[in-house]
Amino acid sequence: MLLNIPHNFPALKLLAKEQFSISDLVLSKKEAKPHLKVAVLNLMPLKIDTEADMLRIMSNSPLYIHLDFIYLESHTPKNTTMEHIQEFYKPFSAIKNDKYDGFIVTGAPVELFPFEEVGYWTELEGLFNWARQSVTSTLYICWGAQAA
Repeated sequence: MLLNIPHNFPALKLLAKEQFSISDLVLSKKEAKPHLKVAVLNLMPLKIDTEADMLRIMSNSPLYIHLDFIYLESHTPKNTTMEHIQEFYKPFSAIKNDKYDGFIVTGAPVELFPFEEVGYWTELEGLFNWARQSVTSTLYICWGAQAA
């Protein structure tokens, strides 16, 4: 299975420690056109760990997968640097006119708050509406499922 992700994606280092076959994971744009286009909204605090989890799961697919990690512009992560976000993630505004085969929303450590009190709730609602129109299949995990 091949994923279309940057060769310097930090989650690959975690997978290398597990003796995961990194050379089988990375696909350059020149090598093949992806068969599936998937966006991931990673709301987890430890983003690189969650990215590695996503890569582990998707590496079991027989299809080429192009992954776009996206972020909400109304939220600044506390446990991951903005440099990491800006290098490896796209703002939602940059992809909102695109179509995707899949969309994954992770959980977030805000399950004790009413939805409307979550600082990025308004933008997230817009993203949910976009997903209904522009995505073939969605997977909402943990708090992401409650919020959707």
